[in-house]
Amino acid sequence: MTTTTRVGLATCSALPALHDDDRPLLDALARRGAEAEAVVWDDPDVDWAAYDLVVVRSTWDYSPRRDEFVAWARSVPRLANPADAIAWNTDKGYMRVLEDAGVPVIPTIWLDPERHLSKRAVHTRMPAFGDFVVKPVVSAGAKDTGRYQPVSARSRALAIMHAKDLLDSGRAVMIQPYVTSVDTSGETCLVFVDGEPQHAVRKSALLTGPSRDDVPAYLREEMEPARADDEQVAVATRALEVASRELGLTRPLLYARVDLVTREDGTPTVIELELTEPSLWLQHADRAGTLDAFADAIVERAR
Repeated sequence: MTTTTRVGLATCSALPALHDDDRPLLDALARRGAEAEAVVWDDPDVDWAAYDLVVVRSTWDYSPRRDEFVAWARSVPRLANPADAIAWNTDKGYMRVLEDAGVPVIPTIWLDPERHLSKRAVHTRMPAFGDFVVKPVVSAGAKDTGRYQPVSARSRALAIMHAKDLLDSGRAVMIQPYVTSVDTSGETCLVFVDGEPQHAVRKSALLTGPSRDDVPAYLREEMEPARADDEQVAVATRALEVASRELGLTRPLLYARVDLVTREDGTPTVIELELTEPSLWLQHADRAGTLDAFADAIVERAR
């Protein structure tokens, strides 16, 4: 008697049938003899132990409930990527680890809510020149993130209000210079499976102004296939090596995405390291074979 490999693809209640980009995984896994299904991560009726492997995909509602999400990840018997990676990666403080290891990252000013900073104290920590970004340390997509101009008194006031509102709600804050190459070249996002680079896409700029309450939870991103150069691949690979060492991993992560921008001096720079629930943009990867590589890796780990 043969036993069918069962794979759970974790998603959120807003996308119970998975995001469009992930649905091809269902057929790809079926062709390999695996029974895969979309499962909402916070559904209390799910028996997670019934799956040979659970792969986090479009769980994009986790950020307001990060502690609950991490506790869920720790409760899943067989999870890829591991719960420790999810706990580490869902707090953007991981950027400090990358920076300390010499990986080029966006320079960041960190504001801690426990310091109870005044508006004036927040003001003095904001850049005097060049557009800058204010965002929470725990967030998904561009939610609660805004772009501001220091030369505009109104824009600067909105930035201070944005940062204070986040701090007053108990959320740590990041302030970063806005990398202007994003407006012309976008971000280059490299997708890895089992530690190997698979394909890249170019993502257009999302931030055009201050944070707004009416920003949807899942912004539609504009992207196109791209080709990463050797220097970009080297920086992305280095970032993943640092993450693996920090987490004490003995094998590569099942999946990862490294988002890069280009500094004025041409240096590829990490703006985001996505190890939790990144879009892999499989529809842009037919020639690169990412879907097949991903399905093969899932089945191998589920055995």
